[in-house]
Amino acid sequence: MLLLAASATRSHAQGQIERGRYLVQSISACGNCHTPRGLNGPLKGKAFAGGAEFAEPAFKAYAPNITPDPQTGIGRWTTAQVITAIREGKRPDGTIIGPPMPIARYRGISDRDAVAIAAYLRSLPAVANKVPKSEYKIPLPLNYGPPVGHVADVAPGNKIAQGHYLAGPLGHCIECHSAPGPNGAPDVENNLGTGGIRFDGPWGSSVSSNLTPSNLARFSDMELRKIITTGVRPDGSLLKPPMATNSYARMSNGDLDALIAYLRQLPRK
Repeated sequence: MLLLAASATRSHAQGQIERGRYLVQSISACGNCHTPRGLNGPLKGKAFAGGAEFAEPAFKAYAPNITPDPQTGIGRWTTAQVITAIREGKRPDGTIIGPPMPIARYRGISDRDAVAIAAYLRSLPAVANKVPKSEYKIPLPLNYGPPVGHVADVAPGNKIAQGHYLAGPLGHCIECHSAPGPNGAPDVENNLGTGGIRFDGPWGSSVSSNLTPSNLARFSDMELRKIITTGVRPDGSLLKPPMATNSYARMSNGDLDALIAYLRQLPRK
């Protein structure tokens, strides 16, 4: 009986890691920010080791090292501390994580998926890579809300709810694709999915697209699948970064269907 229990425990733990691997490497696209890049793409041997710079008028932020390195990464953090950092934006030392980390969206990650993501990150090879400290010209909040309690999984079979979960908490699509409000932050209440946020980087400049039906209605579901997973529009033009098409190419067919179904029912704007 003890051997069976131990085997079941190992199987459960491996299942958590595999779920975390899928989320981190597909819809959540964590490597899009946390894996440093050179001129030819991601740096070999530096997966999730951080260091990417995000320079904005209000801040100069650096993506942290999220590998289990004990000195420069999250190697000394417990699973609970990793989850708190992701969903509440609070490090083990009590300091607050600032933008561009979309904490407001991540607060909605389910308990099961939060554990899975933490399990996968803690299973990664440790990479020593000390990252500069982020600098903010704006005050960071004391917190992003009350402590996150229980967050249930999306009910099976509810395609729209699943798509909402993918576009919000897991993939934070609406964070990049909702036009800013008066305070400069994405206004997901009034400008949900309207696009218009500008991104500057080595690729030049790019502007997030309108994801509401006023723009997407001209594409078939198959065309949207190709745009999302390859970055190629029907006219042959290419999407620019930071669209994480390489990660989205790993999404399951069911998740792609749910995501597209959700976008199709957004208010036209």
